[in-house]
Amino acid sequence: MGILDGLMGHGSDVSAAEVQDELKDVLLPGEPVQVAFRVVRDLYVFTDRRMILVDKQGMTGRKVEYFVVPYRAITAYSIENAGRFDLESELKIWVSGMGAPIQKTLRKGADVRGIQAAIAGSL
Repeated sequence: MGILDGLMGHGSDVSAAEVQDELKDVLLPGEPVQVAFRVVRDLYVFTDRRMILVDKQGMTGRKVEYFVVPYRAITAYSIENAGRFDLESELKIWVSGMGAPIQKTLRKGADVRGIQAAIAGSL
C-alpha cells in the first residue's frame, strides 16, 4: 500500500496468514481468516464465522477496539467495483440494530470478490 493510499484511507489486502497470527487471541480455535484488508492502522477481517473490525487508537496504537459482527447480524451489503477510470471500490455493510451502514473505501485491485464470498457464503 502506498503512502498516498494510506493517507486517503484506502484499504489494501493483507495476507490471511499475517492476520491469523496478529489476531490469534481474538480468533476462535479453527476459525480461519478468509480475507482481510488494512486501512492505515485499522484491520477489516472476514473469517468463516464473522466480521472483525480492529480499530487501533491513540498515538501508539496500544489501545485497540475489536468490533465483532456475526454474519447472521448482517442484513445487507453492497460492493461497488472500481471501474476503468475509478481508483477505488466501495464496501457498505448494514448490521441489524445499526441505522447507518459500515462504509469502507478499498483501493483498486482489492479482493472485492473474496469479501463478497466471505459474506455471502456465511449468510
